[in-house]
Amino acid sequence: MEDVSGNARPQWQEVPHDSSASPPLSPPPEGFMQKFRLYETRSNFYMVGRDKSRTYWKILKIDRSEPLELNICEDSTTYTERECSDLLRRIHEGNRATGGLKFVTTCYGIVGFIKFLGPYYMLLITKRRQIGVICGHNIYAISKSEIIPLPHSAVISSMVNYKNENRQQTQFLDLVVDTNLETLENTIWTVALVYGFFRQATLSLSGRDLRLTLIARRSRHYAGTRYLKRGVNENGRVANDVETEQIVIEDVPEGVPMQISSVVQNRGSIPLFWSQETSRLILKPDIILSKRDQTYEATRLHFEHLVERYGNPIIILNLIKTNEKKPRESILRSEFANAIEVINKDLSEENRLKFLHWDLHKHSRSKATNVLLLLGKVAAYALTLTGFFYCQVTPMLLSEEHPKWSSSENVVAFDMSAPKNARCHMAEHNCDENEESGNSDRKSSGTNGNGIGDNSNPSVKPPMVQKGVLRTNCIDCLDRTNVAQYAYGLAALGHQLCALGVTTSTRIDLDDPLAEELMGCYERMGDTLAHQYGGSAAHNKVG
Repeated sequence: MEDVSGNARPQWQEVPHDSSASPPLSPPPEGFMQKFRLYETRSNFYMVGRDKSRTYWKILKIDRSEPLELNICEDSTTYTERECSDLLRRIHEGNRATGGLKFVTTCYGIVGFIKFLGPYYMLLITKRRQIGVICGHNIYAISKSEIIPLPHSAVISSMVNYKNENRQQTQFLDLVVDTNLETLENTIWTVALVYGFFRQATLSLSGRDLRLTLIARRSRHYAGTRYLKRGVNENGRVANDVETEQIVIEDVPEGVPMQISSVVQNRGSIPLFWSQETSRLILKPDIILSKRDQTYEATRLHFEHLVERYGNPIIILNLIKTNEKKPRESILRSEFANAIEVINKDLSEENRLKFLHWDLHKHSRSKATNVLLLLGKVAAYALTLTGFFYCQVTPMLLSEEHPKWSSSENVVAFDMSAPKNARCHMAEHNCDENEESGNSDRKSSGTNGNGIGDNSNPSVKPPMVQKGVLRTNCIDCLDRTNVAQYAYGLAALGHQLCALGVTTSTRIDLDDPLAEELMGCYERMGDTLAHQYGGSAAHNKVG
C-alpha cells in the first residue's frame, strides 16, 4: 500500500491556512532550519525540519521503493507546528495497514547521499558539539553520524550485491559524499562541511580581549592520501590542496562595533604529473614524472583556478631540495621552474606568477641560519603584495541580510585597480567594490601607520581586502610547508593586531608568548593535516 501522501497529492502542494487557527506565516529567513526529525513508513522517509523558535516547519519526502534510484520530493509549503503535526498524523493513519509512521532519529541535517554497489544511503549528523563562534555564528564539530539505507529492509534483502556492502561501507571515508543539490534544490536540508582543522583561542592584549581562529579547509576535487594522490590531474586540481585562514576578532559587548581581520594562504602538491611507487622497504621512493606536457596545460589551469579564487598576484613558495646525491626532489624543482617560465610568457607583466624557491632542508641544517627569521622576511614580502582583510562591523551591519560597505575611495592601496574576484573571506559579509591596503607599514598622506585611510567618520575605519595569495609547497605539503605557513601566519598576525589598534608595531618577536601561542595552533593543524593526508603526525615541528 502506498503512503497516503503518495496517493493524495494536496499535502505536497500549497496548503491553505485556517485564519481562525493561526495567522499566515511570513516567508522564513534563508537557512532557517536548525533541527530535524526523521520518520519512516514502508515506502517513504519523511524528514521534518524546523527553525530554532519552532515557528517554521518544512517536510522532505524520500522514496524507499526504488532500490537503485534516488527520488526526493520537497514540499514547497512552510507549515506551522500544528499543521505539520496534522499532516504527519494523516500520513500515519493512511499507512496503518503497513505499520504506520514511525520515528527514526533526531538529527542536525543531511550530509549527503552515497551509493556503493547497490542502494543509496543517507548520511545524517546525529550529534554535534560546539567548538567555536565567529561573529555570533556557532561553529560545530560532528560527534556522531549515522548512515541509513534508503530502501526498506524487504527490498534490500532481495538485492544481489548487498552482502558486499559492509566492506564498502568500511572504506566510506575514502569516498566522496554526493550531496546531490541537483536533486535537493533547497540547501536548507543539507549541511556543508569543512574537512580539515579548526581551533579557536582567546587572547588578552593591552587590556583588550581577542579571539584568534585558525581554519584549514581541504579541497574535495582531488582528494586522497599520500602516494595515492600526487601532483595535478587533467582538470588542474592538485593533491593535498588546503586553504588556511587566520581570523582575529575583537570580543566586544553587544551593540559595540566589532573589528574583524582575516588572512588566507594556500598549500598544494606541485602541479605537475608525477607519482611515487609505494613500498614498505623503501623509505624514500623514487619520484617519477609520469607525463610531460610541453605547454603545461594542467599546470596553467591550476593557477587559473587560484586566480579565480583569490585574484592576482599568485606567489609560489617552493621549499623542496635543490641539490641531492641522487636526484629526487630536484627533478621536480627544475621541471616546476620551467613550467612557471613557460606559463609566464603568456601573461602580462603585472599578472605573472611570482616564483620563490628556498631550500628549507638545506637552510635548516645550518646553525648560522634562523629559518623562521628568513621565512618571516618572505612572509612580509608576500603580505606587501596581497594585503589582508579588515573591516569594522557596526551592529546595524551585522543585522542586515546583505550588508553594504561605504565607498573605499579614501583607502590607500598599492594597486587601486582591485579585481572583482578579490576575496573577502569572512562569511556573511560582502566586499564588493572595495580596494585593499597592501602593506600596513607603509606610510602615506591620508593614512596612519597601520595603512588605514582617512574616513569621513573618524570612528569607523574603512575596510581592506586581500587580493592574491601565497601558495606554499614541499613534497608532501606537510612538515616543511607547515613551518613556512606558521612564519606567514606570525607576520600576518602582527599586521592584523596593528590594524585592530591593539598594537602600534606590526612586528612580533619569535620569543613573544603570542608567537608561542600561535605556534601551538599551527603545530596542531600540521599534525591534523598530516594524519589526514599521510596517516601520521608531522615529523618536523615548527620550533
